[in-house]
Amino acid sequence: MEKNERLLALLRRYEEVSLIIQDPDLVRDQYKYRDMMKEYAQLSAVAAAHGELTGLFGQINDAKTLFQHEKDPEMRELAKEEVQSLESRLKDAEDRLKFLLIPRDPLDEKNIIMEIRAGTGGDEAALFGADLFRMYARFAETKSWKFEIMSSNETELGGFKEIIIAISGNNVYENLRYESGVHRVQRVPATEASGRIHTSAVTVAVLPEADETEIDIRQEDLRIDVMRAGGPGGQCVNTTDSAVRITHLPSGLVVHCQDEKSQIKNKAKAMRILRARIYEMEAAKAHSERAEARKNQIGSGDRSERIRTYNFPQNRVTDHRINLTLYKLDLIMQGAVEELFDALKLSAKEALLKSDGSESDKAEVASIALRANVS
Repeated sequence: MEKNERLLALLRRYEEVSLIIQDPDLVRDQYKYRDMMKEYAQLSAVAAAHGELTGLFGQINDAKTLFQHEKDPEMRELAKEEVQSLESRLKDAEDRLKFLLIPRDPLDEKNIIMEIRAGTGGDEAALFGADLFRMYARFAETKSWKFEIMSSNETELGGFKEIIIAISGNNVYENLRYESGVHRVQRVPATEASGRIHTSAVTVAVLPEADETEIDIRQEDLRIDVMRAGGPGGQCVNTTDSAVRITHLPSGLVVHCQDEKSQIKNKAKAMRILRARIYEMEAAKAHSERAEARKNQIGSGDRSERIRTYNFPQNRVTDHRINLTLYKLDLIMQGAVEELFDALKLSAKEALLKSDGSESDKAEVASIALRANVS
């Protein structure tokens, strides 16, 4: 669909949804009401950007007319400055509308299952895994997201060999999807007596969580084993068969959960993780072309790919996919990651713009906005 057709269609849909949400009977169907309000919010952003762009064109034309016909030198200079200021705002407005015209990935609104695993570096890698876990948890708090530990394997020093978390809320996958990959840390470990800087690595996987209706897992495709939970000890640990291991026979995927005292709860959590992993596999097959396009621009998100380096002595974090370096690692580890995540999202959208039509097509967005009238 051409950009002008896309904009016209979105603006017409905005008018339709604006009428739908005024229907008092809509609230009787909570699911439809939620979906309509979410769509309305997204379309409102397009309508607002279109309105701003149209208004700026009108202001620029007025200022240029004043400049051409005004005889007072002082007023002409003021009109000239006004044109320059408005044209700068116009460029920003055009960029915002371009980005809004990019079709949203339906996965962006998904909740996620995040898996953090210690890699090279032993205890230090496990400790950094715990640091990453806290960083994501603090960011989730700022977004009012729900943060639930599904499974964990803690070390004696307080690190994590592995921790799996479910995060749910508004546009979780859109914000965290680019965290998949290898996170490298450079610092002096707490266990290092000589003060030498060590390099360790942690792998992160971000999986969109699937609903039960989206992934049909046949019972005969599962092997479910129950066993006594391992760990540092405590009530019910090593005394009851509460731990659950589920093997998906067709794919060979294995999920183990033992954090809950209840076997039923552990099984439910294991099924959520398994469903997310299968969903990721199927989505990767169905959208291989889209994945390849992302790989060329900001990386594949594959767990084997080094995506970021955290250098503690220099208070520096570098994202290697977009060549971004920030000297505020202390704040980032406290959850202030919005600047980093926004840069990744922006890079992804710019990559889509470059692959979506010719340069002349992009230049027409402004005139498209002016021609887009909704009856």
